Amino acid sequence: MKSFRCRVCRNALTFENSVCVSCHTPLGFSRDEAEIVPVDENGRYVDAEERTWHVCRNLNLSGCTWLAPVEGGQCSACDLTRVRPNDADAKGLSQYPVAERAKRWLLVDLDRLGFPVVGKAEDPERGLCFDLLSSVAEDVTIGHADGVITIDLAESDDAYRVRVQEQLGEPYRTMLGHFRHESGHYFEWILVEGTDRLAEARALFGDETADYQAEIDRHYSEGPPADWPERFISTYATMHPYEDFAETWAHYLHITDTVETATVYGLSRVDDAPASARFREFVTEVWMPLANALNMVNRSMGKDDLYPFLLPDPVLDKLDFVASLRESGSGEPLRGDGETP
Repeated sequence: MKSFRCRVCRNALTFENSVCVSCHTPLGFSRDEAEIVPVDENGRYVDAEERTWHVCRNLNLSGCTWLAPVEGGQCSACDLTRVRPNDADAKGLSQYPVAERAKRWLLVDLDRLGFPVVGKAEDPERGLCFDLLSSVAEDVTIGHADGVITIDLAESDDAYRVRVQEQLGEPYRTMLGHFRHESGHYFEWILVEGTDRLAEARALFGDETADYQAEIDRHYSEGPPADWPERFISTYATMHPYEDFAETWAHYLHITDTVETATVYGLSRVDDAPASARFREFVTEVWMPLANALNMVNRSMGKDDLYPFLLPDPVLDKLDFVASLRESGSGEPLRGDGETP
């Protein structure tokens, strides 16, 4: 994540700020500019092209700071949410802002990397939307199907999420991680299946037509293969080729976003990466040293490793493939992610 500063007083801002804590200027996030901008007392912002933008109507509901094109309307991020908790669901509504914040962060990831985000309103068949469901009254399964990403809002609760993490023996589980993983299923559907990249993907991840339920049953009855650390990024990735791709995609977003943030704050230098078309060199020469240093910092504070994963050669090949999809998503070639990770 890039760093932001108030345009009025130059005070440092965070991505979630709706008001500058220094000069008290009201703020909004301009997706077109990828910047936090000041808004007037009526919540309006006029951009360089003389277009007027307005604070999203969901500011008080979900903490959304993004700007909308219509007064009293909602922003492009909120437009992607198809279902949210109803107004009578106090528990669900209390968990809702955490999910929306993670969704907005994901969208910034995708915008930064140049992957197209098209909503169901524009493309009912292949567009993307989110069902953010409360599991207070019924069970909710996190997943993706035909462009619909479903998230269980219970994952907003730290105690609940950590309990599930321990039950499943996972080294990492966050709300943002769920959004990144499920978006991987969507982009595999959009950018790989039915394209000339499918054969290459199958060579790396396996045949995605394998019976999904049968593979799930096998995974939970037999566990991962003994040699999984030599070929997969996580035990969950061993379940099915779809999950292997989604896990790899999520780690691609973890890596690029964390390196960008570290670079902005002077903890890393992306120009240390080789002038190579391979993302794997960027991972080995920039990300791995940074991840090791961050793990040591966490240990110095008595915390678990920030990035508790190993990246063997087969995983580096998979990350390289996922990174190469950036060209088909944005039309821009990947150059070791040396300019903007």
